[in-house]
Amino acid sequence: MEGFTHFNEQGRANMVDISEKCETSRTAVAFSRVKMNDSVWEAVREGKMKKGDVLSVAQVAGIMGGKKTSDIIPMCHPLMLSKLNIEFEMPETGIIDIYVTVKTKGSTGVEMEALTAASVTGLTIYDMCKAMDKGIELGPTYLLEKEGGKSGYFKR
Repeated sequence: MEGFTHFNEQGRANMVDISEKCETSRTAVAFSRVKMNDSVWEAVREGKMKKGDVLSVAQVAGIMGGKKTSDIIPMCHPLMLSKLNIEFEMPETGIIDIYVTVKTKGSTGVEMEALTAASVTGLTIYDMCKAMDKGIELGPTYLLEKEGGKSGYFKR
């Protein structure tokens, strides 16, 4: 397993040693989409869901999820995030697009935090709307952009 830093000498998974890596500014932007029926989408847009303001609750849940990434993704390093922002767009009836931007200054990237926040945001929208539409679709979810670190800049 020589050369694979994600495995120890016994060939078992281990958290990568980042102690020798330089701290740099790092940013990641993730995207996710939620598709739902038109009447639920209208209720969300107008703030008329029985469970409350869906997008406000989902935004807070997404921020919390991004901050807890290392608690649920086994090999992720706990990071001190300097920014986590979630924005929504409703480009057409039945669609809610989620954009998450995460920043830190550290020795490892924030892609997983951005993707986790986007996923948790979508899951929270589902949870708050499922009584009216059990057929809600989540995804796709993917990394749009990342900057910083050894691998540099990536744009989808």
